[in-house]
Amino acid sequence: MNWQQACELPYYGGSDLGANPAAEETVFKLWAPTACGVVVCLYATGTDAEPGAGERGVHELHREADGVWAITLPGNLHGTYYLYRVYFPDGRMQEVVDPYARSAGANGQRGMVLDLTRAAPEGWDADARPAIPPHARSVWEVHVADFSADARSGVRPEWRGKFMGFTQPDTTLDGDGAHPTCLNYLKGLGVSHVQLQPIFDYATVDEARPDGGYNWGYDPQNYNVPEGSFATDPFHGEVRVRECRAMVAALHRAGLGVIMDVVYNHTYYSESCLERTVPGYWNRRWPNDSMTNGSGCGCDLASERPMVRKFIVDSVLYWAKTYHIDGFRFDLMALEDVDTMNAIRAALDSLPGGESILMYGEPWMGGGTNLEGGAHPADKRALDALSDRIGFFCDDTRDCIKGNVFDAANAGYVNGAPQHGYDVIHSISAWRNGAHGFWPRRAGRVVQYVSAHDNYTLWDKLAAVARRGDYDWPDADLLAQNRMTAGIYLTCQGLPFMQAGEEWGRTKYGDHNSYKGPLSTNRLDWARAHRPEFAALTAFYRGMLAIRRAYPRLSGAAGEPEPFLLALPGWLIGFVPEHDDTAAKGQLAVYYNPERTRQWASLPTGTWRKLSDGVHADAAPFGPCFRDALELAPTSVTVLVAE
Repeated sequence: MNWQQACELPYYGGSDLGANPAAEETVFKLWAPTACGVVVCLYATGTDAEPGAGERGVHELHREADGVWAITLPGNLHGTYYLYRVYFPDGRMQEVVDPYARSAGANGQRGMVLDLTRAAPEGWDADARPAIPPHARSVWEVHVADFSADARSGVRPEWRGKFMGFTQPDTTLDGDGAHPTCLNYLKGLGVSHVQLQPIFDYATVDEARPDGGYNWGYDPQNYNVPEGSFATDPFHGEVRVRECRAMVAALHRAGLGVIMDVVYNHTYYSESCLERTVPGYWNRRWPNDSMTNGSGCGCDLASERPMVRKFIVDSVLYWAKTYHIDGFRFDLMALEDVDTMNAIRAALDSLPGGESILMYGEPWMGGGTNLEGGAHPADKRALDALSDRIGFFCDDTRDCIKGNVFDAANAGYVNGAPQHGYDVIHSISAWRNGAHGFWPRRAGRVVQYVSAHDNYTLWDKLAAVARRGDYDWPDADLLAQNRMTAGIYLTCQGLPFMQAGEEWGRTKYGDHNSYKGPLSTNRLDWARAHRPEFAALTAFYRGMLAIRRAYPRLSGAAGEPEPFLLALPGWLIGFVPEHDDTAAKGQLAVYYNPERTRQWASLPTGTWRKLSDGVHADAAPFGPCFRDALELAPTSVTVLVAE
């Protein structure tokens, strides 16, 4: 199906696709304009292997306007599982899970009719997004299973690795009552948002088995259904919905926003439920009819096509409204077109309080694709066309600080290549001077980070450059480099982002792509978090986050100008977020020293005290006063405040 044929298909603008139960009836609606017939098959269970399995009826849908097939059945069918059989003029028949299904049985093989009022945790009506000012935003990325799977986490055994692992409020290491873990730990770290790796239903973990495997979840199957392996009961579709909402509510009660990692760039299967419903419509193709592979999975979604765009917008809105999600991170965002991303932003803004919902993504793709109809990819080159409240991960910041992610031995500013300071200077101002050919209009749209789930953990990258093979040893050089790395991106303008456990030297023992496990490699090691040397590293992160919250001008979130650079020798970097001839009380001065020796730096006029000396950090000043000059510790970030 080419672009012209796709555009000739009818567009349906209604908001009622899917299975919609009411008190006395349930309405099924499916967009399938190329079909010649559709039936819905009802089942007692989500799989045939469960007790009580059996068919509950087959009903023929009727063709309505705009390519929609529909039927109204008596009764509220909550808990009933269903599939569509879609018939085509060439004699083919496809069984499909409803693309708009709200829940499903084990392994997502059948949709489930869901009455959302019956899948609400206690107190859900009172749940609300926390109010987090832009300057105080910071993101901590984690996989649901990694968060609480550790047997020493203090989480109830049946909740470990599940949505419910986020809901136990006072967990400690081995239950010792002294060393906080999981949500109890997060409440004191100082981050504002938790970004969850994909929590929608994905394909490669067997939900029907307790040991069904591990995956990061970038293999989407049912976009509007929570992943069943994270539920305590994957066989009853309402459980995964209720427990996912309970997780969100628990994070909200802790004052934390919830960001959802979404993968609308591709489907895992080339014959997904979307593609089987309207063959040839949903996925991009080359002129020879092979699917494009910009995702690395061979099945890119054609976001520029009208009903694909509608599906993506509808799905994001559904998660925002039904699960009270506070933000969305878009995987391989350059595979979405600019107009679709802007349509999502506009739709979120239309919700009550929707302007506070975050949007950002990866401004790149994994290969070539074939956007049609004059559509443009949502990459760095499109920043002027994208809403200035759609952010992007800045790989330029990531690589100049600690070295290129695709070369294990490649060093950055903090670990042996101080000449990268030229780029670090641009990172400080969120690259708003166009130094690398892109011009962010707002600092807040630049996601400043050095580690995420992809590639090496920060600790493993530092160890690789230093040629250190013992990942468990709290090497003093690596600890200093880790502190300096955090000190830089936490004093840059923009939105700071970190991989969970980065703040305690998280290691995967050199595995740079642990996407399919094992869980033992990926799970957070809560005992490591409390080893004294690594706990001191965490304390440094905690202090730097506190400084950022206490001094809003660091973030650039209110439109502050680029910081004023200080004249310093060698590879030292210094700046003040605002410049006056005489330092005003509360003004900051920040210094980076990448050298392995102590270095002297001149100070702006005034009297200064430390907020960070490169080892300790705190929002409250400490130590003696300084004037004129200061000796900077080796491999350090120093933050001063004017008295």
